Amino acid sequence: MTTAERLKRLSEELSSELQNGILPYWSTRMVDHEHGGFYGRIDASERLHPDSDRGVIMYARILWAFSNACNLYGDRSYLDIAERAKNYLFDHFLDQVNGGFFWMVDCNGNPVDTKKQIYAQGFVIYALSEYHRACSCPRSRQVAIETFELIEKYAWDADNGGYIEACDREWRPGEDMRLSEKETNHPKSMNTHLHVIEPCTNLYRIWPDGCLASRMRDILEIFKTRIFNPATDHFGLLFSSDWQPSSTDASYGHEIEAAWLLDEAAEALADQSLTDSTEAFTRRVAASAAQGLLADGSMAYEYSPTTGHLDAERHWWVQAEAVVGFFNLWQKTGQERYLDYVINAWEYIKAYLIDTVNGEWHWSRLPDGSLNPGKDKAGFWKCPYHNTRMCTELITRINSMLSRRLASV
Repeated sequence: MTTAERLKRLSEELSSELQNGILPYWSTRMVDHEHGGFYGRIDASERLHPDSDRGVIMYARILWAFSNACNLYGDRSYLDIAERAKNYLFDHFLDQVNGGFFWMVDCNGNPVDTKKQIYAQGFVIYALSEYHRACSCPRSRQVAIETFELIEKYAWDADNGGYIEACDREWRPGEDMRLSEKETNHPKSMNTHLHVIEPCTNLYRIWPDGCLASRMRDILEIFKTRIFNPATDHFGLLFSSDWQPSSTDASYGHEIEAAWLLDEAAEALADQSLTDSTEAFTRRVAASAAQGLLADGSMAYEYSPTTGHLDAERHWWVQAEAVVGFFNLWQKTGQERYLDYVINAWEYIKAYLIDTVNGEWHWSRLPDGSLNPGKDKAGFWKCPYHNTRMCTELITRINSMLSRRLASV
């Protein structure tokens, strides 16, 4: 099979999975016709929990996913679902007094956790920017800009650089900075900075502001000089205010995700010198992330050099980011082994993570190959974001490549 044939088949399979498996699950199973918006949770056994609390991250990711699908296909039905998510965000998560978005509301839309997690503000910016790209919504663009300006005002550390993790409702530095319960309480993280530069890139597409561009350059520099450890070739995960790392664990999924998102940010700024230096850096990052590839084509979750323990759980999002990250690397280098990594990861996803009966993907496979029974099918963290983006990103890139190839014949 030629490379063009491999790419064409991959694009067709991804489009089918997106339109027939991922998005219909959210537009049918998760829509709450009684309280509005979307339900907060479906568990691993496909049981709906209609009274579950609702997280801002899930709503922002739904808004982004369906806006992005609309931008790809031009299908108004996707925009209708996006609008449903956008309206609920504005009606229930938006702090009408202080600005920014609450962390969580109950099933009736009442705030139950009003903290301003910077990671979450970033996802709202990402989603509103994509929605504006789909339908030129002035309010979405304005709120995205205002939210960026709020995190700049209250979360940027002018002394040491970077963003703190969280603020309270009134934008004072939070006491509990943790993004999730599994983390220790540190004021800065790799994860938050990755998911701030990601929305900054999308916001820059609709608002090419000089201060925004400058901040994107700052974050790129932070990744290169603060977050990356040249002694190990891996990113640190959690940090003190002055960027002292708290552990040496490597997160393969975050690294391969960063390898293409940082390239994307540099390319958006249209500075060839910055693009070239960032690409040299991200190749190094991606090579280290490839250490997490397993014999079955999947990617392990994390590795601890301190204990020597490899966490070989195959999370859905890690596999999705591996597909995009290695495709990006194949495009940059032309080395066929990277395209092989992409195909192998996709084959693993098809065989072990896609739910061909109910739709969407399972959370993960445990190291023994069994499905993880304790994690949600849809919910606070399990959203149509990583897998939707994997599909749309590759469909767009492949179709562009094939179109150029045909045009040159």
